Amino acid sequence: MKNKSSRLNVIKMLISSSEIGSQEELLGILRNHGFNLTQATLSRDLKQLKVAKAATPNGSYIYVLPNDAMYRRVSHDIVITPNMPINNGYKSIDFSGNMAIIKTRSGYAGGISYEIDKANFDEILGTIAGDDTILLVLREGTSRQKLKELLVKIIPNL
Repeated sequence: MKNKSSRLNVIKMLISSSEIGSQEELLGILRNHGFNLTQATLSRDLKQLKVAKAATPNGSYIYVLPNDAMYRRVSHDIVITPNMPINNGYKSIDFSGNMAIIKTRSGYAGGISYEIDKANFDEILGTIAGDDTILLVLREGTSRQKLKELLVKIIPNL
């Protein structure tokens, strides 16, 4: 059950938590976590995520996520579990009438929107995602509190 969305999120987590310098190295780590993919697929994933390479102080090059060449890395080891919720891209939520706007870090909106759609909540009529923004259209009568109760299942730090 290793789908593209979960693979992309694991790639983001790996890049943000360790210094990875080559596709071969990243491919090996992904395979150790149960993702069976080719180098060509990984290359397309990196392009979709807009991953770049940046120089480190010691002169080597590592992968970084977009819009931040000096991307802050977590200093502790991460544990990747199946069906890990997408939560590290969330920034904020705001409301207007029967719509909600979720702001995310760059590149995270599509993955979070996919998980919301996949959950098939009756209270959400649909989502539209950009790079860092998700528009949710709510069913008439759905309260903001009810929406937050639903979304916390997908975005624990909501």
